[in-house]
Amino acid sequence: MRQQTLAIIKPDAVQRGLVGAILQRLEEEGFRIRALKMVHLTKAQAEAFYIVHRERPFYDSLMTYMSSGPVVVLVLERDDAIDYLRQVMGATDPAKAAPNTIRRLYGTNIERNAIHGSDSPESAAFEIPFFFSRWEIFQSSGAPL
Repeated sequence: MRQQTLAIIKPDAVQRGLVGAILQRLEEEGFRIRALKMVHLTKAQAEAFYIVHRERPFYDSLMTYMSSGPVVVLVLERDDAIDYLRQVMGATDPAKAAPNTIRRLYGTNIERNAIHGSDSPESAAFEIPFFFSRWEIFQSSGAPL
């Protein structure tokens, strides 16, 4: 089933010049980029985006990190996009991620793990419109949805 998901190339990966390599990998894995932009989240925006984690002990650290520099946000599309992106990204902790996954290759620790991806259809339904209006997301024909 054709599906869309959100991905975020995190501040450390942007700073280290890994955007091109990560985008290339995503395209090689069959993802089609339907929307893309670079943004610098404020701490308030990061808090709103990661609201589901507000009770977790890492929340404050994650908010500081995600607002520390620019990120690249993308809408990706392919068959089974959400689950497949999770496989391509690898485990949250790069040390535990499978070989050749994005996080194993480019992540440095559990927080600075290079990339975020929606973890469910419900998450994608919240995350995509957080960053993109329907006019910014393109269909296969090249026209906005």
